[in-house]
Amino acid sequence: MPAYNSMFNEDPSIPRLIGNVPLLPLRTKTRGPAYVLPPPNPPLPATESPDPDSESYDILDEVLSLFRANTFFRNFEIQGPADRLLIYGILFVSECLGKIRPTHGVRDATKEVMNTALDNNFSIPGDPGFPLNQMYEPPQDRQDAEQLRQYLSQVRQELATRLLARVYDESEDGKPSKWWLSFTKRKFMGKSL
Repeated sequence: MPAYNSMFNEDPSIPRLIGNVPLLPLRTKTRGPAYVLPPPNPPLPATESPDPDSESYDILDEVLSLFRANTFFRNFEIQGPADRLLIYGILFVSECLGKIRPTHGVRDATKEVMNTALDNNFSIPGDPGFPLNQMYEPPQDRQDAEQLRQYLSQVRQELATRLLARVYDESEDGKPSKWWLSFTKRKFMGKSL
């Protein structure tokens, strides 16, 4: 059984590619270069994603919905540019889950995960420390590299916010969901960011 690929691969109007990473629109309040999608109507709780057919559904909703299923795969066939963003998102979610301890309350986990998301000292495709350089093309010039870094920073911040809302969704005791934390030891494709 193959891994689940992104439904955004079929989107004929990918706005811009830097290297081979698409700058897809996001439903976010975080500042950055991404085109902002409208909020869902009627409004949804932070723990839920809009329907995939909705205009508010974005790649980050897809990352969170496919994370648990795709984490079990060691191989992933890239079928389009959106898959590269899906891979990056899944690896970032894994990194964030690794920062959350079972004893962490919401405040401690938010501090750890948001520090990881806000850290601007992360590798992008083309950097020597980036773990998937064989699958990603580097940006053409320094301006593209900076725009890609800003976009991935925006992705990281929004993904961290949505992940925290889901990990601490139904916990009256303030503890993280064991169901999400059970994936902390798994490495998608045997890689980590």
